[in-house]
Amino acid sequence: MRLPHPDWLATRWGRIVAFFLLYVTEGIPLGFTATAIATQMRRQGLGPAEIGVFIGSLYVPWAWKWVAGPFVDTLASDRLGRRRMWIVGMQLGIVAVLLLATPVDFVENLSYFTTLILILNSFGAVQDVAIDALATQTLKEDERGIANGFMFAGASIGQAIGGSAVLYLAATMPFQNTYYFVAGSVLFITLFVGLGLREPKRPPRPEGEAHRSALQAIGGELSSFVKESLYAFFRTRGGFVGLLFAILPAGAYALGLALQANLAVELGLTDPQVASMNLWSTIIFAVFCVGGGWISDRLGRRLSLGIFLALTAVPTLWLAWVMQQDGWIWAVDTQMAGRPLPAAGLVTVFWIAVLAYNAISGLGYGVRTALFMDVTIPRVAATQFTAYMAMLNFAISYTATWQGHAIERWGYPKTLLIDSLVGLVSLALLPLMKKRPPEGELAGLAGVEAVAGTAR
Repeated sequence: MRLPHPDWLATRWGRIVAFFLLYVTEGIPLGFTATAIATQMRRQGLGPAEIGVFIGSLYVPWAWKWVAGPFVDTLASDRLGRRRMWIVGMQLGIVAVLLLATPVDFVENLSYFTTLILILNSFGAVQDVAIDALATQTLKEDERGIANGFMFAGASIGQAIGGSAVLYLAATMPFQNTYYFVAGSVLFITLFVGLGLREPKRPPRPEGEAHRSALQAIGGELSSFVKESLYAFFRTRGGFVGLLFAILPAGAYALGLALQANLAVELGLTDPQVASMNLWSTIIFAVFCVGGGWISDRLGRRLSLGIFLALTAVPTLWLAWVMQQDGWIWAVDTQMAGRPLPAAGLVTVFWIAVLAYNAISGLGYGVRTALFMDVTIPRVAATQFTAYMAMLNFAISYTATWQGHAIERWGYPKTLLIDSLVGLVSLALLPLMKKRPPEGELAGLAGVEAVAGTAR
């Protein structure tokens, strides 16, 4: 029996709802692994360094997703759907890996489990490439703004489902059973949205490329990406400074990564309490993203972003100071009988610091993306902007990794202090990130349209 599907791509709101739900499937696995699983890892005795490496590995596929672009563009089937084939295939891959990971004890088999989750996020990253390509192909110019807003909201809701909802469920059932909930959530959207995508057939290949093999086409696209990236980064000062800016942490990061999950468990928060913190953080972050854009339109992007990035250090340093004063320096063995309990005031400060950090981080998120668009050359916009986004994920990956080791070597307060100082380094680059000059190559506007469809 064939399931009835609406033609999602045939109407304005059908497209918006479809891409919103597709982005939900991107957020679910990330929220599940970065929040729910990381919390359970600390609760079951894994150390901050091990969890830091695990969280860092989650973002590695997203730093290299540009490699998937030529494959998604070239290996396609009109019968299965040029983009639908990849979207549905990657979603089924996510479900399959979740089922494979369900019986695995991540305490005893951390390397194997991390490998499985790395594969899972690779499927998610390739899915993102295919979804963005479909959005670029099908969204009308006058709906791209609102569609991208809904897509970002979908990713946030997906992270709340995979993170907060799972932790709420974990209080009522064995944690291993939540894997089925996550897999079922992704599969539901696959069945009722992914399979119902009816996309237009791809245009015929240019006459000069008609006899090129798929492998030659992929190699050519990868080669073009590298050449265009080098051109974009070194053609203007803004492009090169943008690359350096993307590689560096944009402000303090610790209260949004593994350190937060580690500390929440050590301070005695239950799974429902961690879930509530994650849920409120997500809501606050999304709301303040809009506020940050409004402020930047009035103060200017570089000035407002500089203020926002500097402010991320305030809750971070405040928490570091309070932890130092309370003597909560080192990671606590969560399996130890009679382990020390924090003062109520420290737990309150932790809550306020995390929520304040997410508000400030939300203010700067969209502004930073817009600033990268300012220094992007339109003729190579898709390539240059994709590379910037890849570097942002790389920065998250290496930051989560070093912070896990730093906690065990230097303790929480010093790690928070170093995180704040390193995050402020990028401020020195902001005055140099001026808008691209009005050169002749900026006349090509096709890249601008590509950015509008691919920006997250």
